[in-house]
Amino acid sequence: MAEENTTIETSPHKGGLPTPAWAAIAVAALIVGALVGHFAFRGESSVSLNGETTCTEDKLDDTIATYTYGGETYKVTSRDVIVASSSLDSAKNDDDTYNVPTADDVVSYARNQIVLKAAADEGYSVTDDDVSTYANDTLGTDDYATIGSNYNLDEDTTKTILTDAALMKKLRDAKVTTTIPDAPTAPTAPSDGNTDTASSDYAQYIIALAGDEWDATNNTWASTDGTYYTALSSYSISNDSATYEAAEAAYYVAYSEYQTASSEASTEWTDYVNTLLSNATIQIGSLAV
Repeated sequence: MAEENTTIETSPHKGGLPTPAWAAIAVAALIVGALVGHFAFRGESSVSLNGETTCTEDKLDDTIATYTYGGETYKVTSRDVIVASSSLDSAKNDDDTYNVPTADDVVSYARNQIVLKAAADEGYSVTDDDVSTYANDTLGTDDYATIGSNYNLDEDTTKTILTDAALMKKLRDAKVTTTIPDAPTAPTAPSDGNTDTASSDYAQYIIALAGDEWDATNNTWASTDGTYYTALSSYSISNDSATYEAAEAAYYVAYSEYQTASSEASTEWTDYVNTLLSNATIQIGSLAV
């Protein structure tokens, strides 16, 4: 590999791993965030694969890349990258060979490992109960075998992915200061399609979203400089009555605030990860792209 001392931006992957299985299983890693990162690529690479894009089982533990972080150099093998997001059985080709992981896959693997090492270095860890809670919260079950069967993964790989995601989330929760509100649920449209339909349900929906901006005691807005008043001042609203149209306008305010907070939190997390990766280097053999 020709020498490159520049820092490049790697492709973003939700939760870090590049496979649909990771994205689906660790859907909360969106809480964890897309790990867009900057790695310094160093060469000449000491790793050579002689142009091979597949390997036999006896070559799975050969070094295909190395990365340096925290003053330590770590080796990466095909087995490492494959089992981080799938099972060996599912990755095996018809001729009993395995595809050598792509450069993007290797970078994603190393990037995830660095984030996990950072979490461990700061004393963070997760218990089986933590992982179970994480799985139930994000996927509605902690039956790892059932979850894995949906993505062609074995039970152990599934639990490992979820364990890593839970640990990343714990680290992210500690590093991101932006509070993300719950994603709002849109109001139920009137069955007759009439957006001017008014009800106490729509009024309570708006009041719940508006929070301190609404003065329930005086049955009016608490102030005229809030975001909800700005969006809803043209609608007739009371403690007991508001239209679906007004409720829908309140929903758009809430959703906009949710998106803004999510974006700010994502930026915080990305900046933190990039700080980690700016202190790391990686060498990769001539891999498939």
